[in-house]
Amino acid sequence: MARLHEHQGKSLLAGEKIGIPRGEAVRTPSEAKKIAEELGCEVVVKGQAWVTGRASLGLIKFADSPETAADAASSILGKEVGGFEIDTVLVEEKLNVKQEFYAGVIIDDIAQAPRIIFSAKGGSGVEQIASEHPDALAQTIVNIQTGFPDYYARDLVRQVGIHGKLQLALGLLLSRLYLVARNSDARAAEINPIVLTEDGKLIAADCRITVDDYAVFRHPRLEIEVAREFDRPPTELERIAWDVEKGDYRGTFYFIQMEQDFKRGDKVIGFHGAGGGGSMMSMDAILNKGYKIANFVDTSGNPPASKVYRAARIILAQGPIDGYFASGSGVASQEQFHSARGLAKAFLEVPLNVPAVIRL
Repeated sequence: MARLHEHQGKSLLAGEKIGIPRGEAVRTPSEAKKIAEELGCEVVVKGQAWVTGRASLGLIKFADSPETAADAASSILGKEVGGFEIDTVLVEEKLNVKQEFYAGVIIDDIAQAPRIIFSAKGGSGVEQIASEHPDALAQTIVNIQTGFPDYYARDLVRQVGIHGKLQLALGLLLSRLYLVARNSDARAAEINPIVLTEDGKLIAADCRITVDDYAVFRHPRLEIEVAREFDRPPTELERIAWDVEKGDYRGTFYFIQMEQDFKRGDKVIGFHGAGGGGSMMSMDAILNKGYKIANFVDTSGNPPASKVYRAARIILAQGPIDGYFASGSGVASQEQFHSARGLAKAFLEVPLNVPAVIRL
């Protein structure tokens, strides 16, 4: 999956006429000051990063003037959190909160359909809400052929005891959130919290949207660089690996770096798997022997030799690994042949100068 930043997700919400706070994403303190001046009210400055608990990490600050907004942006920009160097902040009007709700559209892999979740309480995680306030939460599976019209949504809202005009407004918002998820090929689209303001407006104060990686090509305007669910910006090698994978649907090539800045003798192994289950068992075996794993790679589903070759070259380009471990479940003879051919070509070119275990 590919995660969107908050400001990107809010642009999708606004496209379906879901209310969002007035504001703009900026990259400098002077731009933050300018937006705060234009808004003419107290603002909140929010660092854009794929992490939870941003307030506790110092990435969300309130400001009562353009000058303090610039100071807040200055203190957030350049900060390193969870592998991110914050380069963008979202400057928005501060909302007058009367009540908070939660809404989410999540693909249920067991039901093989979207699941809509709504809660009369928002702000905290939906798991915590379900545990502490089960009566405040309602959910339903959506038939994708009929969709999720507002009268279905109103019934869901009614189940948690909300009636009248607020039920109508929340039902409309829920049906629009479903359209956001459907039209953007989202695996998950959540608004937490939905804020009911003192003047009666429903506003998406924060959101989290992840797009199915195999659908990213349909959404160039989202400017998704690498369609993987990282909790940090992609590395240079991860970008190269994605360039190999994104236009070639013959088999799978999945690459994630797990160790960096290591040296020879640190017991770091380059890992090359084929098939998720077998790969996990092999990685466990390596870790149980006291080694570290430089990366996770999966080339499976009958990939061509060229894809396996490029995967091997990328693994070997990570740095001074102490070994190369390839293990998988190439059940088809042609898959074993193409994998062996790709590995042999890579090992001859680099060349391979560390111990290797190759188990196809």
